[in-house]
Amino acid sequence: MQTPWDHRYAQRTQKMGSSAIRELLKLTELPDIISFAGGLPAPEVFPLDAFSEACVRVLREIGAQSLQYGTTEGYRPLKEMIARHTARYSLEITPDNILITTGSQQALDLLGKILINPGDRILVESPTYLGALQAWSAYGAEYVTVPMDEHGMITDALEDALRSGPKFIYVLPNFQNPSGVTLSIERRLRLIELADQYGVPIVEDDPYGQLRYEGEHLPAVMVLDSKERENCGACYLGNVIYTSTFSKILAPGIRLAWVIAPPEVIEKLVQAKQGSDLHTSTFNQIVSYEASKGGFLDEHISLIKDVYKERRDLMMASMDGYFPPGVDWTHPEGGLFTWVKMPENLNAAEVLKTAIQEKVAFVPGSPFFPLGGGHNTFRLNFSNAHPDRIREGISRLGHVLSRYMGESTLT
Repeated sequence: MQTPWDHRYAQRTQKMGSSAIRELLKLTELPDIISFAGGLPAPEVFPLDAFSEACVRVLREIGAQSLQYGTTEGYRPLKEMIARHTARYSLEITPDNILITTGSQQALDLLGKILINPGDRILVESPTYLGALQAWSAYGAEYVTVPMDEHGMITDALEDALRSGPKFIYVLPNFQNPSGVTLSIERRLRLIELADQYGVPIVEDDPYGQLRYEGEHLPAVMVLDSKERENCGACYLGNVIYTSTFSKILAPGIRLAWVIAPPEVIEKLVQAKQGSDLHTSTFNQIVSYEASKGGFLDEHISLIKDVYKERRDLMMASMDGYFPPGVDWTHPEGGLFTWVKMPENLNAAEVLKTAIQEKVAFVPGSPFFPLGGGHNTFRLNFSNAHPDRIREGISRLGHVLSRYMGESTLT
């Protein structure tokens, strides 16, 4: 239905759409539904005591500063802490390489703001993170895709995609959202080589990298890129823009994330952020820093990993027990998600309707494919639900899938 406002919106709003996940979460908030839909951390591991103590301490000792405007670049002690943490992984940076953002979604939006002109091609994995597509489509981005397998982006197919002239490459190398797979070290090196050869920058999105439950840590793409070039002492000048977040290692409600990039890129991002929100919440930054310092963050991440590993293992075992033959899924070494593939003749959106009737929910896979496809795939989250609900929810979903698989073999 037409409204008086329809002709007043900017043309870019025609490219905007609601997040399929956010819309689904409205439905799955009902208490009797077991939801594996959202990428939600477990609220039981939120560090309530640490935040409570930090809030009191900050308000008592530097209350006026914490409630005042701050610099766009971010609270310097927090940036220094991030720089120290990054140095553990053999990447020397300074606070000038870091911008604090209001969640990693803002980081993606700001990157779109400074890099994307209408019609620019962005090279992405297929499937890829839905939030990035939502952020960049508003700026008129078009997409070039590279398929994935159990080792991440298939770099043998990357060169053909690079010949189309993309503005940048977007990659989630660790426990990718939505697939849960990890980009192998050989493919990371090949990605860097080809990106450098074609003069295309890389945006590395790494919200889950610290949540590894098995296997060896793999160096970030930015770390590997840094080793291939000369930098200005402790100042990174390479071809990679790196983003990460406190949402998965502290709490998502604080809306804190960061970007690491060459200083000239940070300067442009700062200008873009000034037009968006001036700066990220001063209070949230200072309290999060106070809660995290002194080794607390490392201890807390260790706790999170123990909880999530148990839930991942339980979900994998339950899927082995309840899912019918012909349904396959990934076995993530970390992160929050596993990715399920059904036979081609099944549609996850239709299966979801029945699943909701059985009081269990997931996210259909097709919205994660920018050029279409993926109708027979869906994403499951294992971090949020209690173990007893994981077992029961997978049992319910297994019955739904068995029903569809039985019907498909009869037709």
